[in-house]
Amino acid sequence: MTTELRVLDPSEWDRWFAALELAFGGLAEEPEERALWRDLTECGRSLGVWDGDRAVGTAGAFSFRLTVPGGAAVPAAGVTMVSVAGTHRRRGLLTSMMRRQLDDVRALGEPLAVLTASEPVIYGRFGYGAATWSQRGTIDTTRVRLDVPAGTDEVALRMVPAEESTAVTEAVYARMAPLRPGTTLRAPGWERLPVLDAPGSRNGSSPLLCVVAERAGEVVGYAYYTIRADWSWAGANGSVGVRELRGLDPVAEAALWRFLCSVDLTTTVRFDSRPVDDAWQHLVSDVRRCEPTVREGLFARLVDVGAALEARTYQAPVDVVFEVADAFCPWNAGRWRLSGDAKGAVCERTSDAADLSLSVRELGAAYLGGTSLAALAGAGRVAELREGALAEASLAFGSAVAPWLPHGF
Repeated sequence: MTTELRVLDPSEWDRWFAALELAFGGLAEEPEERALWRDLTECGRSLGVWDGDRAVGTAGAFSFRLTVPGGAAVPAAGVTMVSVAGTHRRRGLLTSMMRRQLDDVRALGEPLAVLTASEPVIYGRFGYGAATWSQRGTIDTTRVRLDVPAGTDEVALRMVPAEESTAVTEAVYARMAPLRPGTTLRAPGWERLPVLDAPGSRNGSSPLLCVVAERAGEVVGYAYYTIRADWSWAGANGSVGVRELRGLDPVAEAALWRFLCSVDLTTTVRFDSRPVDDAWQHLVSDVRRCEPTVREGLFARLVDVGAALEARTYQAPVDVVFEVADAFCPWNAGRWRLSGDAKGAVCERTSDAADLSLSVRELGAAYLGGTSLAALAGAGRVAELREGALAEASLAFGSAVAPWLPHGF
């Protein structure tokens, strides 16, 4: 069977995307969703494997800038839309696309590649490590109270039509993006994602709603949410589904949570993606009843070890030599000396003795500060070769706030 790997031509997009839909269950995206992804697709960064005129493999990349510890926005390839047809598995198609893609990322000078994984087990062999974590939960507003900080009553709330909201909400997003590692800066076009509201994807919920928080005439936060009505013989049991919530300060954020927890005819507030250190869990009276659960979010891959480690800062002084294994991108393999602190860092090749030994996958997992090197060492995935080096590096790589990916791609 002969196949051809090539860059996607815009004229092939429909067939290429249909192959992706088939690989992910065969259900076509809603027209509004399909139109958005077509507009956002960077065809020059997208790959297709073709068997004749049939697409049997897909992979794409978005040109992102990703916030890292220290607040810098680092160029990163957002790997997306990866699939292989069931009829063409175990032929090396995925490996060939990953190989070509990472070579292209390196040629573009992007030190990082990132992705979200439908099946996390797939990407470790290509050097991706789980770098951010996401929390979901359900607040039972009939049994759980909120204790909000002083000043919450001074925040005014107003409803804004979701389709008219981005002029104010994107300004808040942009101000907050440098504050949390793992956040992607929204390039033009991406402001459409949070307000995407295809009727066929609502699953019984209301159209998208938006509430804006203001203080002294300034917008200080917002929330996108939906309401799902539900009734029993005893009365209303509706639920609020939080899509996105951001406040520029604790008071603004608390005001938004209080509003969502008091929507008429609802008894629960549900959310699927919040940072693991999010404030809501310290506002509620009983976090146990909210049943928070955690799963991985963003997977990170260092394409250029030296440039990536120099691009972030470190919360404590660090001077360690890493012995890095990277079979898939061998230009990264070998010893690297990282010297840095909260002001900046230098990472260069060295012949000095190694202090820590690990693979590029572990570096990716630890890169944003969401997974500690010490925890990885506890699993046998990082080896300490100099006493004290693990504690030094693990502390330095940490982040004051948990890294988090605010939306998928």
